[in-house]
Amino acid sequence: MKRPAPREGTPEVPPPATSAEAASAGAPSRDADTAWTELAELARRGDRGAFGRLFERFRSVVHGIALAHGPKHETRDLVQEVSLLALRSIERLDEPESFPGWLASIARNAARDALKRARGSHELDESFVAPDEPPRDEREDAELALDAVRSLPEAYRETLILRLVEGLSGPEIAARTGMTHGSVRVNLTRGMKLLRERLLPEGRR
Repeated sequence: MKRPAPREGTPEVPPPATSAEAASAGAPSRDADTAWTELAELARRGDRGAFGRLFERFRSVVHGIALAHGPKHETRDLVQEVSLLALRSIERLDEPESFPGWLASIARNAARDALKRARGSHELDESFVAPDEPPRDEREDAELALDAVRSLPEAYRETLILRLVEGLSGPEIAARTGMTHGSVRVNLTRGMKLLRERLLPEGRR
């Protein structure tokens, strides 16, 4: 059925999202939570198709963690590596409900190992240096901001990337990493304060 056009000057109100649309948009819902725990149980029993669907739901978290803790140029490869590592060991997952924290731990360890290898081979120099002049375009501005985030302490770095790069809300970060809501809130607040200090000239802070 075609929706009537709104009268001039009246804001159009979008129709309510279905449960499937809400889940795909990352909105927290009881149905979405139940679905991934069921997928985790099936994957633990050896269902590879269920694991593939499950990993897709958490891909943005794995990507954000890899970007926060690993070499920036290896982020895509790290996502694939974490997928394989998790698939090989998911049968040892204690409880389906612990999947988010378990996967996040695998991602952090893989990213940190990759960073150690890169540093050991002397191929890595990702230290952040604030520019004397502002970036010339939006792409440079985004790269500067990302480098600044990656220069923050580890806990703030991960949480800010999941919020600013992957677009997850505070409750979503907590639910998909196993962190507490309080820890996420503190990391976001303190991390944003440090980020502003690193990006803004001293006179504008």
